Amino acid sequence: MAQATDHGQGTSDGKSKSEGKSSATNRAALAHKLRYALRHPDRIPQHVRRLGRNLRLMWSTDDHASFYRAVMKADSAISPDSAVGSRTHHRWLAMGQLQYDYLRRHGLRADDRLLEIGCGNLRAGWRLIDYLDVGHYYGIDISPEILIAAQETVARRQLQDKLPHLSVVRDLRLAALPSGYFTVVHAHSVFSHSPIEVIDECLAHVGRVLAPHGFFDFTFNRTAGKEHHVLREDFYYRTETLIDVASSHGLAARLMDDWEQGPHSQPKIRVTHREPPTG
Repeated sequence: MAQATDHGQGTSDGKSKSEGKSSATNRAALAHKLRYALRHPDRIPQHVRRLGRNLRLMWSTDDHASFYRAVMKADSAISPDSAVGSRTHHRWLAMGQLQYDYLRRHGLRADDRLLEIGCGNLRAGWRLIDYLDVGHYYGIDISPEILIAAQETVARRQLQDKLPHLSVVRDLRLAALPSGYFTVVHAHSVFSHSPIEVIDECLAHVGRVLAPHGFFDFTFNRTAGKEHHVLREDFYYRTETLIDVASSHGLAARLMDDWEQGPHSQPKIRVTHREPPTG
């Protein structure tokens, strides 16, 4: 579930940075698709192929996690970097650097215990593994294929001695993880590929594994208009919707304005326990 389409509207449409920041555009609407097709006729065949593939996968899977697991399997077979949304390895490195630098600026310490939800092939993860104390990085993903690519990243970067934990999961209930353990939880472009019931599931359980003074950062695709999805791969939400979901599970959530100043299109929300204990 780590695919981060930093190259546009899924694999079918593109969007300017201003659209990514906040837009009322409904990318699922027929009128928008027709306008986009007129501007980018060369992308129509790719969109049609992906639409056909996704329809087949939806018919053959039972839920969104199973569907997206199949999507990642197909995309990883072509390119693990592309499967997590980076068109080139240079872009893969740059986006990982942005995520890592942001966490460091926000006080990430080597002794933090970090959980990365949707770790993919360790676009940011390899830097985090290298920085954190031995055994302090935990990466989970719903895709076995992308986790094999993650293991290859660990070997290529010679990070075996840092003992990273890499686990495949069926869903985002975090059931096998210890309570109150993680000081930092991170999910880049996971909720942007998740229907609201998956987001609700994650937010219902992340508070259990989050340490009392810890925080959970996640990015998402934002719309100022009607919430919608494209090809069941890219989901667009209003900021207040996700803040309300977090609040319904006893969590405080706020938009991270400093992240939005960077060269990326997805905004970031930080979730914490509503009333951290004193002392």
